[in-house]
Amino acid sequence: MVTPATKISSNVTSLYYCVEDSIKTVSGDEVWKPLEPNTYDDFGGETTLIAREPINANRQLKKGVITDLDASGGFSTDVTLENLQDLGQGFFFAALRKKDELAVTDTDTTLDDYQPASGGDGYVAKDLLFAKGFDDSANNGLKEVTGTPSATSVEVAGELVTATTQTGTISRVGFEFGSAEVDIDVSGTLPKLSRVGGTKDMTDFGLIPGEYVFIGGDTAPMKFVGANNNGFCRVRSVATTYIEFDKTDATMTNETGTALTIRIFFGRVLKNETGGSIVRTSYQLERQLGAEDTAIPANIQSEYLTGAIPNELTITAATASKLEASMQFVGLDHELRTGVQGIKAGTRQALVESNAFNTSSDISKIKLATVVAGSANPSALFAYATDLTITVNNNVTPDKALGVLGGFEASHGNFTVGGELEAYFADTASVSAVRNNADITLEVHYVKANAGISLDMPLLALGDGRLNVTKDEAIKIPLSKQAASGAAVHSTLNHTLLMVFWDYLPTLADT
Repeated sequence: MVTPATKISSNVTSLYYCVEDSIKTVSGDEVWKPLEPNTYDDFGGETTLIAREPINANRQLKKGVITDLDASGGFSTDVTLENLQDLGQGFFFAALRKKDELAVTDTDTTLDDYQPASGGDGYVAKDLLFAKGFDDSANNGLKEVTGTPSATSVEVAGELVTATTQTGTISRVGFEFGSAEVDIDVSGTLPKLSRVGGTKDMTDFGLIPGEYVFIGGDTAPMKFVGANNNGFCRVRSVATTYIEFDKTDATMTNETGTALTIRIFFGRVLKNETGGSIVRTSYQLERQLGAEDTAIPANIQSEYLTGAIPNELTITAATASKLEASMQFVGLDHELRTGVQGIKAGTRQALVESNAFNTSSDISKIKLATVVAGSANPSALFAYATDLTITVNNNVTPDKALGVLGGFEASHGNFTVGGELEAYFADTASVSAVRNNADITLEVHYVKANAGISLDMPLLALGDGRLNVTKDEAIKIPLSKQAASGAAVHSTLNHTLLMVFWDYLPTLADT
């Protein structure tokens, strides 16, 4: 007997997405990944109805016809370390740059090693790995590689628990130099982490210009004595014997690494790419809508955005709030499935629990500064901000054609990045920077529970800048931002926006 539902609660819905095999097409073996929407924005298909208006004495319309369909969908979500990495690739039209990440199903107590199927020999002694996803907590966390890894065995310091059925990942997140192997050298135009001992090739880290590294561990031998020589540093260039920096947390000074075993950390990198490295990804978004027959709760009805291209991403940081992201997709079609039809085939992953970032205690650093040639630490234009938004737009439009309801393909325009920022006014330098159309750069670092996200715009222009003076309140300055390729600053900074996702950061990064 059919027991039709009289209404469906929003609390029984859920949202998943998968990567399409080709535009608007899935084969049934897809991996559907869960999302955690806070709100939805115009999710579904909107039809265009054109009335028939013949000239007649009755002065009445005749039934119109559906002539078009616009499919789109958007949602807001709290930003976590995990949820921007995968979909972010779609919004950046790029692939996430990882550093020797391997899937592992076996570990061993005797050798205290991870046993990947292959690829373990890509690591070397003193590499710092981060392991996650294992059921036994002892197998997760920061690990230091010991000995000489083989393709199928990576020994680490510390005790592991034997596992043969768990599935986790290990990835290289840093390196520990030996005593007196590296110095801080400021004798050149820009500061460098220079190798003065040992044989470590700095190019082995896979670093690229524009990404950040973090210098310093949490114990005294693993960081430089001078606090100014530790912290977040943006890479300008990498050679066999040095890493050169063009942005640093403080003004670096010469320091030797005598009796120090300096640690350096890095993460996955996502930036808008150029040329053949540009990758467009299309998705299907699945919104499950509950059972239409209350007697058969497993028969879930659903709706799909197909041929969905990531179009607009807005990351918002407001005072005393959560870090949030709004994601908007342009779709080519909209499909509905009954509970009898069921949801589309494929594997649906369980949600990976991850911490949300707040905007009070989880922002380690935010700095807006004028680009000064030869200076890695120019003065900030303000000390404190109240609101920050960063917007990404791919300017996607569906391609329409005769005989097609909806779109058959989609075209994308320029990758544009902008946003707004409101800061506390302290001096006229920020207003002058707007008027003078100065070259500006912005960096933001979010750190929580020894993990983090960094964002960097190498070059942007500022707009607005009219002071907001209100009785009994601090003066504030609202600024609009228009980012551009950093190639005008240096040829190697040929991107507009770059993000680093840190699986691990030392506690030092949050002080």
